[in-house]
Amino acid sequence: MGIKAKLAVFVSGGGSNLQALIGASETGKLSAEIVLVVSNNAKAYGLERARNAGIDTFVYNVKDYPNKEEAHSDLLEMLEEYGVEYIALAGYLKLLPEPLVKKYKGRITNIHPALLPKYGGKGMFGHHVHEAVLAAGDKESGATVHMVDEIYDNGRILKQGRVPVLPGDDADKLAARVLEVEHKIYAEALEELIKGKQHDD
Repeated sequence: MGIKAKLAVFVSGGGSNLQALIGASETGKLSAEIVLVVSNNAKAYGLERARNAGIDTFVYNVKDYPNKEEAHSDLLEMLEEYGVEYIALAGYLKLLPEPLVKKYKGRITNIHPALLPKYGGKGMFGHHVHEAVLAAGDKESGATVHMVDEIYDNGRILKQGRVPVLPGDDADKLAARVLEVEHKIYAEALEELIKGKQHDD
């Protein structure tokens, strides 16, 4: 099997992509062990998923600290303590602290429920994305795995999966179809990154 990379997953909500990554790790499709799940939301169901899988969790809220410098250094220390090598954002709605982005440059990924560069940027998350796609009358949508830098949805694209936009679609129906693709391509893109095989598609 070889040595597995140590992965931290950041979530803000339900964590269905986290669940897909846990599954891929357990079946060996992903050469990574999820050692820590971080959330800015203590009530995120993603934390429950992590606990159910025996994975340690950390609730990280900048406002719980005297200042953001202390918050950032606590988060970095926590990641170091767990020997984290890669970070996967899975529905994490906060911009990562700059020191973290610098330290893990080239090793942080995000999944976005649209075909970037379309429908990216601040405020473009969850149903807002699918509603924008439908309002524009696009014939297809999909999901994008990309590298993370200091700007929302800006980093290099690693992998995309496409789905048709069907007549009669609403945001929920489109979201469900895109989510299936997300669950498939996220582990694949991470595996390629960890194995040094990622390329610009």
